[in-house]
Amino acid sequence: MKRFLRSVCAAVMLSAAPAAMLVLPQPVMAQAADPAAAQVQGFYDALLASMKSGGTAKSRYEKLKPAVEKAFDLSAMTATAIGPGFAALPDADKKALTEAFSRMTIANYAKNFDSFGGEKFTVEPVSIARGSDHFVKSSLKTANETIAFNYRMHQVGSEWKVTDVYLAGNISQMAQKRSDFAGVFASGGASGLTKRINALTDQMLA
Repeated sequence: MKRFLRSVCAAVMLSAAPAAMLVLPQPVMAQAADPAAAQVQGFYDALLASMKSGGTAKSRYEKLKPAVEKAFDLSAMTATAIGPGFAALPDADKKALTEAFSRMTIANYAKNFDSFGGEKFTVEPVSIARGSDHFVKSSLKTANETIAFNYRMHQVGSEWKVTDVYLAGNISQMAQKRSDFAGVFASGGASGLTKRINALTDQMLA
């Protein structure tokens, strides 16, 4: 957890691009049992259980995989993180990149949320509507600080799924990923980026 908190602080200091910032409108009252907020709460419940169980990064990965796949639209997130070039790729390359990105996303939670020290996740019960998307506001409270997280979500069938996570409340993780991936994708194409993402994930799970 300490490593994760340091990375959050670094992200806040380094992120200045307007495209990576989120400004939310005033809340629009939704149903009493907001399904978007409930989806985030369910993910947090699984994440907290994983933190309390401890174990290795690999064991936490296996525990978190179903929860991440349920709460996140990993296909949509992959397309956003890669950028416009993703749409033109062959289906086999799209599949490989989506699998690699999904694996990295799960491993990131397994690696960074590695133990429990009294942390508490709080989810606001009413989401904020903006067009067809909803935003769920939440926070992580530790002994020393409170970190805001906002989740951008859209509806997939009957479920609401995450399409972006905003660190410190307004720093788009998909915008950061696109910046991180751009050079490798431009020089090595889909196969080069897939290899790079999988190598980074292997390091997290080692």
